[in-house]
Amino acid sequence: MLSVYVQNGGALERIAIEPGAEPPEAAVWIDLVTPTVQEDRMVEALLGIAVPTREEMQEIEVSSRLYVESAARYMTATLMCQSDTATPKTTAVTFILSKHRLCTVRYDDPRPFAIVGNKLGRACGPKVSGDSVLMDLLDAVIDRSADILERVAAEVDQVSHSIFEPDDDKVQQSYNDVLKALGRKGDLTSKVRESQVSVGRLLSFLVHEAEVLKWNKEARTQIQSMQRDVLSLTDHASFLSNKITFLLDAMLGVVNIQQNAIIKIFSIMAVVFMPPTLVASIYGMNFHGGMVELDWQYGYAWALFLMFVVAILPIAFFKWKKWL
Repeated sequence: MLSVYVQNGGALERIAIEPGAEPPEAAVWIDLVTPTVQEDRMVEALLGIAVPTREEMQEIEVSSRLYVESAARYMTATLMCQSDTATPKTTAVTFILSKHRLCTVRYDDPRPFAIVGNKLGRACGPKVSGDSVLMDLLDAVIDRSADILERVAAEVDQVSHSIFEPDDDKVQQSYNDVLKALGRKGDLTSKVRESQVSVGRLLSFLVHEAEVLKWNKEARTQIQSMQRDVLSLTDHASFLSNKITFLLDAMLGVVNIQQNAIIKIFSIMAVVFMPPTLVASIYGMNFHGGMVELDWQYGYAWALFLMFVVAILPIAFFKWKKWL
């Protein structure tokens, strides 16, 4: 799908280009979503650039993601997608700056694009250009990552509370549920960190190109501010990853402690019942010749009393040794 944004008064108007139609020359932002070969060729003819393929966008080498070609700046970053669902993922998005016009190539729908599109559709500056749209998109990407990390941090705190300070009046989650929740949070955090690392590299490339393009001081200051934000978010993502790893280890430790306690109970019960079993076995031999207790009137009571005593002795010994 090919969409273009054209300035209309104090806003950017989104226009969907139908198959066979030519995009307008006044387009400030050209957005390619899962483009066809025909749409690629139309944009290439309009801007005089080569639109990268999906396979080229997914390459991880920095030289394949950040480069200058035909006076156009190609910048590919890994962005978060579907972060509010049970299956979050990352997707490669390419930003191409050519003649102060922006072309974006993507195969998914990261939320920052809808946010910026709606924002610019309501109001934009009188001198809006592809450069300013790129800055708005990057700023929205960073804000979105910050929101995701804030949500993950709050959910991780809840899991931590349920492990170390459980509420007795609430239904406790099973260990499987807790482990799965921590695993999902760890996966989401790692994806956010991956995204922020790629955005940080893009901003470093953009700092150099801003000097070449002679952007004004305000734009360069904004890039530096976004670099600081990305660095802080990357550090926070690393902290969350370490915390999630700690909680996973703590959760496994709690499980091991409880399993050891159960095994301990069974072991003690086995030891406690061994002496009474021995006594019962002895009196079950029925050797009248040498077991005078078999002819006693109170022999049965004596055997029960003896079994009770030998059962109490191991418990008293364990308590004296502070094993219980």
